[in-house]
Amino acid sequence: MAKNLLIVESPAKAKTIEGYLGKDFTVKSSYGHIRDLIKSEDAIDIANNFEQKYEVPADKKQIVSDLKKLAKEADMVWLASDEDREGEAISWHLFETLGLKDATTKRIVFHEITKPAILKAIDNPRKIDYNLVNAQQARRVLDRLVGFELSPVLWKKVKPSLSAGRVQSVAVRLIVDREREVNKFTSEAAFKIVAIFGKGKEAFKAELPERFTQQIDAEKFLQDCIGADFDVKSLETRPTKRSPAAPFTTSTLQQEASRKLGYSVSRTMQVAQKLYEAGHITYMRTDSVNLSDTALDAATAQIVSAYGNKYHQLRKYKTKSAGAQEAHEAIRPTYFNQHTIDGDNSEKRLYELIWKRAIASQMSEAQFEKTTAKISISTRKDELVANGEVMKFDGFLKVYLESSDDEDDTQQDGDTMLPPLTTGQRLALQELSATERFSRPPARYTEASLVKKLEELGIGRPSTYAPTISTIQNRGYVVKEEREGKIRAFRVMTLKNGSILKEEKTENTGAEKGKLFPTDIGAVVNDFLVQYFKGIVDFNFTASVEKQFDEIAQGMEEWTNMIRKFYDPFHKDVQSTIETADKATGERELGVNADGKKVSVRIGRYGPFVQVGENATDTDPAKPLYASLRNGQSIETITLEDALELFKLPKNVGVFEDKDMTVAIGKFGPYIRHNSTFTSLPREIDPLDVTEEKAIELILEKRKKDAEKLIKTFDEDPTVKVLNGRWGPYIEFGKQNVKIPKGKEPLALTFEEVKALAAAEEKAPKKGGKKFVKKK
Repeated sequence: MAKNLLIVESPAKAKTIEGYLGKDFTVKSSYGHIRDLIKSEDAIDIANNFEQKYEVPADKKQIVSDLKKLAKEADMVWLASDEDREGEAISWHLFETLGLKDATTKRIVFHEITKPAILKAIDNPRKIDYNLVNAQQARRVLDRLVGFELSPVLWKKVKPSLSAGRVQSVAVRLIVDREREVNKFTSEAAFKIVAIFGKGKEAFKAELPERFTQQIDAEKFLQDCIGADFDVKSLETRPTKRSPAAPFTTSTLQQEASRKLGYSVSRTMQVAQKLYEAGHITYMRTDSVNLSDTALDAATAQIVSAYGNKYHQLRKYKTKSAGAQEAHEAIRPTYFNQHTIDGDNSEKRLYELIWKRAIASQMSEAQFEKTTAKISISTRKDELVANGEVMKFDGFLKVYLESSDDEDDTQQDGDTMLPPLTTGQRLALQELSATERFSRPPARYTEASLVKKLEELGIGRPSTYAPTISTIQNRGYVVKEEREGKIRAFRVMTLKNGSILKEEKTENTGAEKGKLFPTDIGAVVNDFLVQYFKGIVDFNFTASVEKQFDEIAQGMEEWTNMIRKFYDPFHKDVQSTIETADKATGERELGVNADGKKVSVRIGRYGPFVQVGENATDTDPAKPLYASLRNGQSIETITLEDALELFKLPKNVGVFEDKDMTVAIGKFGPYIRHNSTFTSLPREIDPLDVTEEKAIELILEKRKKDAEKLIKTFDEDPTVKVLNGRWGPYIEFGKQNVKIPKGKEPLALTFEEVKALAAAEEKAPKKGGKKFVKKK
């Protein structure tokens, strides 16, 4: 048995580190946290200074047992969990649970998984930092208290099975507030004037800085320009520079990977975790933009050897965030001379993004020559303006421009170049257009822009962004989806060859991709919390709580005092809300139908719905009618007309093979029900427009596809089928999808063989253990 036991958080990291240390070290993984607060309400003893009760989950008991045995046999135990507060707490939990002793336990931290970093950490051990542990405990206890006390209030006052969280509720509020800004927004139209001068390669554009709000004014401008002279009134040429961005922090990596690679925030962190554990990048949870001297030297050597001295410019970035306590360095490649790595495609792409950003941060500024030409109009006082930019030296853009995935606002040489111009030069007008353009509402949040906003407000820390965004989606308060736009008409007037052509064109507007929308239940819960628990969803209050966690981490505040100051008034609010608050449904009255019955919309036990009529009474025994809202509809924006449309379905569209065909809308969208089978309607077909002929066509089309998919059925049980799937043939056995062994001909399978395969697969242990994910 080795003299030293070194414990890390993940098996991938353990494997990498074991290669760096000699035979005197055994390296094992704790697979993340090895214990957590017990699930019941008495997990935190509020009266006894918030003392916690922990338990080792069933899936961690064997790991703990194995680690205990190894720890007893070792002369020294090294706790090497991550260097942030979460990692410090994991080391403390290991110390307590494994029954370790101070004299034979050392805590080490490192920012990168390289041999020099690991050996340096071994040479500089320390003890567990209880200030960091207390800061993590404070966050965990506070979030548990908020969740356990708020959730029952929501069950009673809004809807069963709901839950609330401290940071998550603020994130939902941001999304709800933004959605309401979008819904209230009134678009204003104005005419944009653009002139094209010259022909061929000499052609260039110039714009009028002002816009006309009235068509009559835009048309008069064009009329005035018929036969006018256009002269270059002034030319101004000045040098400009562009500097590179700082190396990545957790937040900026999440934003950039979303924009350039299309990764969700959680996917970015999963891939970055793999890169870190394989020793390719430094620690991926950080809000520091600092680079170590070793890193600066390595970047310098790489830039000078690849591009030459003139491309290098030493820069030391300073972290703006006052609470940047989580780490000591930005996210960067471990070895700058590795331009790419072995790994799957997602790992390679993220690594290359990190490499480019870190290298570019130490490169020279890009230099441009910017030209502004002002063009006079002989018949008007207005002036047109043309801008051109020519790159004189690419500098750091050399690294970005090599990659097609870069979408920075950089212009390649020649993109906006003006032809040679001189002051007083007469210009030949090719055409002059006035195009109606509409003001845009505030942009809905993407995952990346939400992270940016949370960081700006000082809410959450590098380790909390990804779980927060995943949680609000998993709870059903927010959805990330695409929305189709609407066709909008706009007017264009073009002056060409002395005459004005008027046209009306159309454009698709309001289409959304990968944006975050609040659900109806998310909006109702948000409004309830804003009304009764303003502190929980107040941006400044939530940010001040984060600052207090930072103060605890620095030993400036006692964590139990901080929790007490928060908890006592919060608990009173909980009690008074349960006693006094009305039930929240988000109800809106939309108007009355043709029979004079009230039409309203609200949240119910099973989601949002429209109700026509009141509850039955002695004078009016008629029961109300109910209809669920469709996807994309909201109780806040649905109109009376849209609500009444919902009652036109389900509708009978005819008979086929002596069976009724019924069009309806279900959980997964519109469908046709016929003879106990369901045929989905394509997106482009409105369920209200389905004819008898169209319904028959769709049913026959589905039968044909099903027949092509079907390989074999069995007389013993017709519900058991051998089918052709996306990844080859498989067996559908009840609710099971059963694999067919290699070399087995699907058509030759007997019913007994199929039964045996299904039984064997059901008994087989599920492959793949739990993935390593840090718990909050």
